[in-house]
Amino acid sequence: MRAILLVLIVVVLALIAGIATGFLNINQIRGAQAPEVSATANGISAKGGQTPKFDVETGSVEVGTRNATVKVPSVEVKPPVNKTEENQVNAM
Repeated sequence: MRAILLVLIVVVLALIAGIATGFLNINQIRGAQAPEVSATANGISAKGGQTPKFDVETGSVEVGTRNATVKVPSVEVKPPVNKTEENQVNAM
């Protein structure tokens, strides 16, 4: 039960994020109408009614590659000039 509730919450949050960012656009183009219900001695009957109709537009995501030149810093290591400097560094 908790897993279903968690999935439902994630779907609702994704829907809200899609609408808020403009990635998802939902427009109602036909309204709903309730059916006409009548009760008679023989029972209850319903006639008509109409479901709503929506126009949904979604954004698109394009994934690709491109060539780019990236400057990479160079590292230069200089060895000590003579052995006396190296001995002084190691002594400290």
